[in-house]
Amino acid sequence: MTTATTATAAAPTAADGHQVIQVRGARENNLVDVSVDIPKRRLTVFTGVSGSGKSSLVFGTIAAESQRMINETYTAFIQSFMPSQSRPDVDALHNLSAAIVVDQERMGANSRSTVGTATDASTMLRIVFSRLGTPHIGTSTAFSFNTPDGMCPRCEGIGQVSDIDVDQLVDRELSLNEGAITVPGFAVDSWYWQVMANSGFFSPDKKLKEFTEQEWADFLHRPAVKVKVGSGNQTYEGLITKIQRTYLSKDRESMQSHIRAFVDRAVVFADCPECGGSRLGPAALSSRIDGLNIADCSAMQISDLAEFIGKIEDPGVAPLLANLRGLLDSLVEIGLGYLSLDRPAGTLSGGEAQRVKMVRHLGSSLTDVTYVFDEPTTGLHPHDIRRMNDLLLRLRDKGNTVLVVEHKPEVIAIADHVVDLGPGAGTAGGHLCYSGDVAGLRASDTLTGRHLGHRARLREQVRKPRGALSIKGADLHNLKDVQVDVPLGVLAVVTGVAGSGKSSLIHGYLAGRDGVVVADQSPIRGSRRSNPATYTGLLNPVRTAFAKANGVKPALFSANSEGACPNCNGLGLVYTDLAMMAGVASVCEECEGKRFTPEVLTYRLRGRNISEVLDMPVEEAHAFFPTGQARAILGRLLDVGLPYLRLGQPLNTLSGGERQRLKLAINMAEKASTYILDEPTTGLHLADVDKLLALLDRLVENGNSVIVIEHHQAVMAHADWLIDIGPGGGHDGGRVVFEGTPATLMAEADTLTARHLREYVGS
Repeated sequence: MTTATTATAAAPTAADGHQVIQVRGARENNLVDVSVDIPKRRLTVFTGVSGSGKSSLVFGTIAAESQRMINETYTAFIQSFMPSQSRPDVDALHNLSAAIVVDQERMGANSRSTVGTATDASTMLRIVFSRLGTPHIGTSTAFSFNTPDGMCPRCEGIGQVSDIDVDQLVDRELSLNEGAITVPGFAVDSWYWQVMANSGFFSPDKKLKEFTEQEWADFLHRPAVKVKVGSGNQTYEGLITKIQRTYLSKDRESMQSHIRAFVDRAVVFADCPECGGSRLGPAALSSRIDGLNIADCSAMQISDLAEFIGKIEDPGVAPLLANLRGLLDSLVEIGLGYLSLDRPAGTLSGGEAQRVKMVRHLGSSLTDVTYVFDEPTTGLHPHDIRRMNDLLLRLRDKGNTVLVVEHKPEVIAIADHVVDLGPGAGTAGGHLCYSGDVAGLRASDTLTGRHLGHRARLREQVRKPRGALSIKGADLHNLKDVQVDVPLGVLAVVTGVAGSGKSSLIHGYLAGRDGVVVADQSPIRGSRRSNPATYTGLLNPVRTAFAKANGVKPALFSANSEGACPNCNGLGLVYTDLAMMAGVASVCEECEGKRFTPEVLTYRLRGRNISEVLDMPVEEAHAFFPTGQARAILGRLLDVGLPYLRLGQPLNTLSGGERQRLKLAINMAEKASTYILDEPTTGLHLADVDKLLALLDRLVENGNSVIVIEHHQAVMAHADWLIDIGPGGGHDGGRVVFEGTPATLMAEADTLTARHLREYVGS
């Protein structure tokens, strides 16, 4: 690997005189010696099919080296607290500036983090209340649910209290010997059960409903105490005491699935009765401005709060009020006016999280910064994309370099410069296909150039529904007593601006019904050992094929079982915990990242060992397995547009769109169902959208019903039936403003969706 450097002489310039970022010989991941000049202080959009190398160039090379070099300017002591970053595989990088990555990573599920805390709006609002609220109760910390001064003493600033439903833990009609405890891990004769049954506090033959008050208290709530079990002393704890210590103190996502299911069933969360869910103590709730306390303000829709703050006038806090108004107006402008400041940050979608992060930078005094965006239009209606474009251009016009990975033609159209990578994905990608202006891209013979003006047409004949799923009286979140029939046996598309209520309607009232399968973009639960081969069940026929070919047992070909490298336990990486410093992952020296023992790697199937097979992309593996279950699973992965995905690629490296398509591939093996897809075009190149539409058609023609929540006009145009929610977002939405065919929408409706679909089809 060669080093990346910044220029020490005059900054490189292009032929038109603009300074440029020079990339020379980039080889990160699948990049093949990519050399390109990217103009500074301009908006550059990076295009190409999924897996073509866009992210490897933008995030893995340019942004990674910029951030690594900035980290090196800190003292060794400060660096010891930062994650270790290796140099990207590139010959040279010249003329970099500080890079700020604005990605779609969720903002964490910390229950104390809200939209207000993430944007500093809550901090400014607290100061306003500490100065102007009556009665005056103290400094700004008195209004913070994250400090002892301001938090509700009952729920400690969480806003919710939890209670354990005892009847989900035990069957009162049974004795311990009869299996009264229904908690995972407490089966009769298990270790925990033996300690309880032999504790002496109650008879294991006595039915729980016959326990005395003291026995019941000992059984459920007794603190840890030593008891004699057999020949030795053991620690006894009441059942609820033990559950709280062993299960409820853990992060939910780290639990095994059966434990998580038990906790979700047994633990009941409710708004705190003392603060009403506001998280704040009585003093903070007593202080008001124009009749509203800070909890009222935080619960308001941001567009309404901006209006409320705009009416407050006080020369003592005028600059602060101006800053708060500017921040709230930016949130409205970016299409997030339907949120509230008390909305937990962990509940935001990836697109919403990215736009919240973007707001932090709009008012920044920094210039000549490189901003890097990952599909900023994700989750946006065409109406909102125009707002996003305006913000990207504003960042550029402040003197910044803006790099955007994007597929939407509306964003490509405003670019000063386009870099197209491909021509394909994975090993078929990684080449520079085009670099220049948008007009040149249109004229080029690249896949992106050919599809830039492509438009999906309306169906000549829409399919007839075979019944419907009825929704009545829907009032979740901002929905306003919605009554609607979602047709079955067709492709039904639910659309509307961000925050209009689409997801509330479909996920809130259809998900969970019999025969309904949801394939969304949420993270796939699993450890760093999980990959497409394990998740789809593909590994089982692969292991069987290897075992049969070599006359050995299948367990040898699992990195989680007998064949695992003993040094890294089959991970391929060794994680070193550095106590107070960030942990470091390094490639295992024993197996060189191959995950298996040397003996296992000697066994071959048609000339390939198990490590080489797991390193294959789906397309290559599909050709390698000509028959059987493996080929069927790989065929479904090809159908959903994942030919470039490596079989052993860790699941935590997949994008939201890739996760959704992987879930869809698994569910396609099920019998006829109703599929709910949430923005399946996320991360798809223009050329791949046609493939997605063909897949959706195939699902319907095979007897399924497909319900798609989507903003992409190509999907709307291709639908048999459209349900448009709106007319706006937040409290301006929550109604069905149209239901019918796309042709009827274009001919008769005047919704935002109708206007944009007419423009799309007519262009």
